[in-house]
Amino acid sequence: MNDSAPRTRRARRTPVLMAGVVAALLVGLAACGSSDGTAGSGSTSTSGGAAEGAFPAKVATKFGEITVDKAPQRIVALGWGDAETVLALGGQPVGASDWLAFGGEGVGPWAEGMYDKKPEIIGTLEPEYEKIAALGPDLILDTKSSGDRTRYDTLSKIAPTVGVPEGGDQYKQTWKKQTEMVAAAMGVPEKGEKLIADTEAKYADAVKAHPEFKGSTITLGSRTSEGYGAYVSGTGRVDFVERLGFENNPAVEAKAGKGFSVPVSKENLDLLDADLTVMAPIGIPATDISDDPLYEAIPSVKAGHSLVFDDQGISQAFATDSVLSTSYALEKVVPLFAEKMK
Repeated sequence: MNDSAPRTRRARRTPVLMAGVVAALLVGLAACGSSDGTAGSGSTSTSGGAAEGAFPAKVATKFGEITVDKAPQRIVALGWGDAETVLALGGQPVGASDWLAFGGEGVGPWAEGMYDKKPEIIGTLEPEYEKIAALGPDLILDTKSSGDRTRYDTLSKIAPTVGVPEGGDQYKQTWKKQTEMVAAAMGVPEKGEKLIADTEAKYADAVKAHPEFKGSTITLGSRTSEGYGAYVSGTGRVDFVERLGFENNPAVEAKAGKGFSVPVSKENLDLLDADLTVMAPIGIPATDISDDPLYEAIPSVKAGHSLVFDDQGISQAFATDSVLSTSYALEKVVPLFAEKMK
């Protein structure tokens, strides 16, 4: 499914060429660095991450255990939601990727005003390695991404890189695990634990308030210009509803592969049927879903147990699945679910 979520195409430049460019930039940066190894003029900001903490810090990833020797001062946050997680933990990324095209500082309204200085915006699927190297990072975060080995190898030549966890390929990373990994890399695991505990308490409140969610099936899908699709377990959206007590649509799960979603043909839209069907328009008007006669014919839709996000902010909060956006989504989305479950 073509989502505002990432696709798996590779960077067009060859790894060999990119490695050469990165190496050349690193040589230049080293030449202008100070005797303690920090970057020279224009690169002395301490806006990156933790000012204190236990180091060296170690983070387990798909690519092995990554060691961060000292408190990072220049963090480049590339993974889906990584920048927001750094901000939540008190850090200030100097570079970040804007996965949902928020514009400005590259974060949603739930993180508005948290930056002291706008970060350098880096490409998502095809990050500009030259631009990243020029920022002189001492830590790169890519905890929610494709898990592509070439991408990781290229980034790790620039600075210590915390990639996806084991089993976290294709963006199958939860806000909780992301928070744990980023907090560990920043040397502030206790801050991560506090954020997680606070967020889980909000989930518990929502579960207590809505017992009707428990055991109910749900379909989380979207429609783009290319067609319909549905999300599978292991993704942030599904993790969100499973924590509320829902069960992801078993028929969708039966078709799950390695990706974060499965395509659904117009001839098979009944696959989207569940106790609650939730859809998001991506790059199209919401009415392209709600006014589609084939969609209207789905049993759950006919019964009024469906929700099509027509508020971009709510849809984006639901899709971002960072520790910050999750709290926003709990506040905004849960009441909408409850209304449609009546």
